[in-house]
Amino acid sequence: MHFNCYQWALHAVLAMSGALLASPAQAAPRTPVDDATVIEKLPFRAGDSRARELEALRESARKAPGDAAAAAALAQAYFGMAQSQGDPRYVGYADAVVSQFDNKLSVDLLVVWGMVYQYRHDFDKALVDFAAALAKDPDRADAHAWRGAIFLVEAQYDNARQECAALLKLQRPVLHGGCSGLVQAYTGQLTAAYATLQQALTLARYDDQRLWLLTRLGEVSAWLGQNARAERHYRDALALGQDDGYLLAAWADFLLDNKRAADVVKLLAAWEASDPLLLRLAEAETMLQMPAAKAHVQALDDRFAAAKLRGDTTHRAEEARFQLRLRKNAALAVQLASANYQVQKEPRDLRMLLEAALAAKDTAAAQPGRDWLQRSGFEDARIRALAAQTLQLPAASKTPVVAP
Repeated sequence: MHFNCYQWALHAVLAMSGALLASPAQAAPRTPVDDATVIEKLPFRAGDSRARELEALRESARKAPGDAAAAAALAQAYFGMAQSQGDPRYVGYADAVVSQFDNKLSVDLLVVWGMVYQYRHDFDKALVDFAAALAKDPDRADAHAWRGAIFLVEAQYDNARQECAALLKLQRPVLHGGCSGLVQAYTGQLTAAYATLQQALTLARYDDQRLWLLTRLGEVSAWLGQNARAERHYRDALALGQDDGYLLAAWADFLLDNKRAADVVKLLAAWEASDPLLLRLAEAETMLQMPAAKAHVQALDDRFAAAKLRGDTTHRAEEARFQLRLRKNAALAVQLASANYQVQKEPRDLRMLLEAALAAKDTAAAQPGRDWLQRSGFEDARIRALAAQTLQLPAASKTPVVAP
């Protein structure tokens, strides 16, 4: 796996949308006595070259503790591991690497700090750091791509288009295609979005580019109701053989929507350490009335509780889904989904808001989502049907929040 910095930006939206949760075992940080202390051995698959690459980057950073470029390269590698493994500890490692540089930040470190802030959903600070990086180096395509990703999540589509245009000017056709394709997808142009993403795929040189584009082509195809085509794209992405938490989550969601819970259990059996994937595994096991479901639901309960103790609010979309589908607490689910939608306004966030509003019989809670659909023209038939159903709810209905 190569650590081309421009490829991390392709996963910006993905990392923000599928907020990663720390397990209770990591709730209390432990500071090592010295640099030689081993805190924990993280799992790698047999023959996985990433372990060697990460060790080489660590060694480079150790040999040159004041080298901003070496630190940034290691931090970016950690972010890539967080994305592929669904393990938020890697983001903590990235934070620790760059925290030693508290002033006179290089362009590389400004980009990494922006990544840290976006992971924490502090999008304003992230945008400031990416802008500072661009002020020093206007040709930093990854900074433009990250800014475009944040604007997409915030539904600031004109601003996102400006970042897409900057990527085109910098002659980054794959990044430009990914950026523009998503803007089109979210603004009522699904057919055009598919064509734009498909064209970007023909230009992609690296497997991580292809994986990202194939995943998004799968999603766009599903939104268009082209399930056979969506499945083909997802399977092509899986065939690349790269671990990617977002791909697995998107494919699992597609399978769940198509009542293929047994396939989800088979897909995610080895991914219990990733909370978003454990959530989908627990949903599938619950549908199949499997004995393992109870333990997995309890594990998720514990992890969400630990997040609350840390003051972590980046997990609300996943917790809303958990409360709605597994704990059947519609009132709490709609509260969480509404709070999440104030920060993130992607289709998956909207769907959860509408599902929770319907279950809670709270038509007012769905109004921001209906407003977005009207403004954006987003075409997914499933989401539009949910929005229409929320209009049939009694106008005055609103259930009180029930704590779990």
